[in-house]
Order: sequence, then C-alpha cells, then structure tokens
Amino acid sequence: MPRKTADITRSKNRETPRPIAVRVPAPGEGKRGEEGYLGYLLRQAHAAVRLTMERTLADLGVTSPQFAVLTMLNAYPGLSGADVARLTFLTPQTVGVIIRNLERDGAIVMTPHPVHGRIQQWTLTPRGATLLKACRERVIALERRLARDLDAKAETAVRRWLAGIAADLQED
Repeated sequence: MPRKTADITRSKNRETPRPIAVRVPAPGEGKRGEEGYLGYLLRQAHAAVRLTMERTLADLGVTSPQFAVLTMLNAYPGLSGADVARLTFLTPQTVGVIIRNLERDGAIVMTPHPVHGRIQQWTLTPRGATLLKACRERVIALERRLARDLDAKAETAVRRWLAGIAADLQED
C-alpha cells in the first residue's frame, strides 16, 4: 500500500517567511515622541532623568533613591521609615536597606519617637547634610538642563501640571 502522507502533509509553497527588519524608534520619534501616550512619555522621561542622575551621583557613592531619601529627611526631619517610603515612592523594604546603609555611613541618625517608642525617626547628620549638598549641586545642574527651553512662566506651568496630576490621581 503506497503512502500518501507525503502528498497530504507537504505544501507546495512552503517558504519560511522572512523576518521584517523593524527599527526601534529613538526617544522623541513615533510613539516615543509627540504621538505617544502621556503616561508612557512621563515614564520615558523619568527613566532618562533617573539614569542621568545615577551617572551624575555615582562618584559620590549615592544612588537616586538614596538622594531622594536624603532630600526628604532634609525637608522633613524626624520622618519614620514608612513616611520616607511613601514620600519617595519606594517600598518599605527598599527604604529599610537605604536607611541602614545611610546610618552605617554616618549620614543619618535614628531617634525614638517621643510618644510612640517603637517608631524610629530619622534625621540627617552633619555628614549627611554635606553629602546632600554635594548631590544637590549636581542635581540642580540637571534640573537646569531639563528646564533650559522653558521660560519661567512655562516652567511654572509644567510644575503645576505635574503636581496636579499627582494630586488628582492620588484620589484614585
């Protein structure tokens, strides 16, 4: 009995489709530019700023999350670790590691809460304030770069818009 499977299973035009070369658009092009979703564009901008900040602070031995923690403790001395996590958009576990490292390096110090003894409050030490000052000089230069094409009125509008998004979406 002859086998017919060869005729049934083989296709006469069975060519492997050639992959189409796709060029990934650069930031600012296509959906990564003005055609993109606002949320994506905000995330893309954040990623670019964070990478630049990491590179800017690297030789000081500070990461951008550490900079955020130092900044918030400078602005609001006596915060708890949970408060710092909320303000810096970091997980409590990440903040715990950052706080331990900053305390080990002498940049921050813990004091117990005057009423709730289990709550630990964190403040900058003079060493931490000096470190933050060096970081801020570099970050301020980056912020100037971010705003270089904006006049004062436009910069105020952008700041108001970004803060408004955070406040509005916080309610969700």
